[in-house]
Amino acid sequence: MDAVVLESLRTFFGERLRENVPLAPYTSARIGGPADVLIDIRSSEELAWAAQTLWAAGIPWRVLGGGSNVLVSDRGVRGVVLLNRARRVCFRLEDDPPTVWAESGATLNDLAQRAARQGLSGLEWAASVPGSLGGAVYGNAGAFGGDMAGNLLTVEILHRDSGRQTWPVEKMEYGYRTSVLKRDHPPVVILAATLRLQRGDPQAIRLQMQANHEQRRRTQPPGASMGSMFKNPPGDKAGRLIEAAGLKGTRIGGAEISPMHANFFINTEHTRAADMKALLQLAQRTVFDKFGVWLEPEIEMIGDWDEESAP
Repeated sequence: MDAVVLESLRTFFGERLRENVPLAPYTSARIGGPADVLIDIRSSEELAWAAQTLWAAGIPWRVLGGGSNVLVSDRGVRGVVLLNRARRVCFRLEDDPPTVWAESGATLNDLAQRAARQGLSGLEWAASVPGSLGGAVYGNAGAFGGDMAGNLLTVEILHRDSGRQTWPVEKMEYGYRTSVLKRDHPPVVILAATLRLQRGDPQAIRLQMQANHEQRRRTQPPGASMGSMFKNPPGDKAGRLIEAAGLKGTRIGGAEISPMHANFFINTEHTRAADMKALLQLAQRTVFDKFGVWLEPEIEMIGDWDEESAP
């Protein structure tokens, strides 16, 4: 890494810049090797400055938010990882309908809980969903019949070549668990977003959130995981196909296909990323061989990986 740029980053961020930092503690699966450099980001302004600096220097970098829906290589991540802790939130009750503006490091659960306390509905689906707002906007996260496409009004991004922009939701070209950013990987970083809410009855909002939480507890396994491993194929469920293929409870090393829900792969103890990837590929091959369906991962694999291809 360029020593001059590294010193500039160290001067700006001080002790918040660390080198050779294991990423496992920062992921929901508790898996992953070290980042060359990890920087703790505390505002969207810091995020924009760091991104511009690293782009200008030609140094590879990526953002890590809540750490869900990602599998980090055992070899780690080269370059810089920006740990997004930019979490300012502003509710705009005077808007009609009311809205909330939040930086991209804000957690979905925190936004949902804070909205509920003010009698604002629309984010009940997001309560107890792991991950950050930026990741949810990027991947169109959803649960219990709601998703980010149904809430997002605008997203503030920084584009490497054309600077800061505000996109309306239509420009995200949302689909099931995807967006134009996830499909095309343009050189942008998500800084903040504005979401649409509605006024509602606080008790009804709380009851719905509690019902969602109880359903999640009954149907999804505890333990360290990335969330849903695969997208549901059209007209079917990934978990049903994996279970029908006889793979529930299958283990490779410390990685296990949950006996409770086959679309959740659990880090039982000291699991290597390579074992989790091998289990993912076993599920893909077995389901394809038995049913002719190639399961598309919902997670993203980051860091140093060998290329794999579907049949």
